[in-house]
Amino acid sequence: MSELWIITAVVFAAVVLGVEAAYWLLLRSWRTKASIDRRLAQSAPSASPAAALSALRAERSFFESKHPLIRHLNDRFAQTGLRSDRSALLLGGGTLVAVSFLLWALILGAGLAAVFATIVTTFGVIAVCIEVLRQKRIARFTELLPDAIDVIIRGVRVGYPLPVALDLAAREMPDPIGTEFRMTSDEITFGQDVRTAIENLYRRVGHEDLMFFVVAINVQNQTGGNLAEVLARLSRLLRNRSKLRLKIRALSAEGRVSAVVLSLMPFILFGGIGLISPSYFGEIRNDPLVVPALIYGGISLLVGNIVMYRMVHFKF
Repeated sequence: MSELWIITAVVFAAVVLGVEAAYWLLLRSWRTKASIDRRLAQSAPSASPAAALSALRAERSFFESKHPLIRHLNDRFAQTGLRSDRSALLLGGGTLVAVSFLLWALILGAGLAAVFATIVTTFGVIAVCIEVLRQKRIARFTELLPDAIDVIIRGVRVGYPLPVALDLAAREMPDPIGTEFRMTSDEITFGQDVRTAIENLYRRVGHEDLMFFVVAINVQNQTGGNLAEVLARLSRLLRNRSKLRLKIRALSAEGRVSAVVLSLMPFILFGGIGLISPSYFGEIRNDPLVVPALIYGGISLLVGNIVMYRMVHFKF
């Protein structure tokens, strides 16, 4: 009987992984095609540059507001690279709320506790998804930034002004860096001063290394100097930081894998033992010490994960 369960689990896992791999391959190709089509539509001769810039701004925020909290939320959302399709967002949010409430209602009963747990779960899931997408996009931006700066350097050295050099990098580089540099170039073209446009670029991306680029452009714009030479040194600096970051990730890989394994092991053991011998935990299930022990274990697991996270994630 146990061998049959193992074979069934292995076959199920293989099918799930195969379906997921096919899904992600199709999704990636669809996203690439959609991104190319959108960029071509915005850069078409019949499309007004001002209208394209306004469309890009509108699709990257929930709604315009000068309130600091709303601006912060808009910036975090813009840094994910998602488009603010309000209908899709409302549908996804409503589905998440409904599923969360049904799950918590089954566990806690349909009451205020389930409502409170649903609110916390919904905001938690949304925050985690936004942060994951944001970090993924920033990592891609980090990978492309030195090459984009090299394109700008070549444009400046042949005599192009900075907006034209930024537009050259936007045409040569893929997303996300192409779209962001295109918006910055258009902002400067339509009358925005260079300092504000570059700072808007940093707000939309949220990449820490991009602050070096912002400072270099602003200082050169105010005091003058050889912009190509400054950017060439910046490109070397960013490449060296990227190499150091990758080296740190390689050295800390063991700690990160250990954190994942140690965090999942209690749940894996509990599920495996419950599957093999459902009555194994039956004798202690109603013991009064079970709840305090679970609370202590959960707090210890959380503290351990925080400590291991701080050990392998640090600024340099």
